[in-house]
Amino acid sequence: ICNGYQSLVDRELDGIAYTSFYATSKCVTDRSYIKELSHVLDEYQYAVIHFNNGLHSLDTDRGEWEAALRQTIKTLREKGKGAKLVFATSTPLRDPALTVKAQELNAIALRVMKEEGIPVNDLFALMDPQDRSLWSDTFHYHEAGRAMQAKQVGTVIQGLLPSVPVAQPGPAAGE
Repeated sequence: ICNGYQSLVDRELDGIAYTSFYATSKCVTDRSYIKELSHVLDEYQYAVIHFNNGLHSLDTDRGEWEAALRQTIKTLREKGKGAKLVFATSTPLRDPALTVKAQELNAIALRVMKEEGIPVNDLFALMDPQDRSLWSDTFHYHEAGRAMQAKQVGTVIQGLLPSVPVAQPGPAAGE
């Protein structure tokens, strides 16, 4: 999903923050997921990390997924160099049965984020009441849906960025 909205988030935050993204089709339970995530975190510094790992995990054992999500948070905190974390809920799907699975993962994640003190960007709530014509397939969205997601992601990230003092204009020439 972030592959769809990431370039639009870049535009939302243009002139405010530099953005990058790491996307993978691996579930947090994949044995190489933490290695790959660690590599990215070792290479770069971030002020805010907006993260999620749900739709590729729909059929994963819930206990294993929760443990791996907690390990992901631990890795983000240890290697994130002080970045603020924000979790994005998984979006609903065109298929109601798959949406139920996303809701199950979101419920686990919401409990974990509350315990860990991590704010949540509720992309599920944003997209759930929307017309299903916004979907381009079972999982992904057309431009209008991606733009809605990008707007919300950009707003949430901007709210977590460190405040930068705004320079006050000096006196006009001759004053």
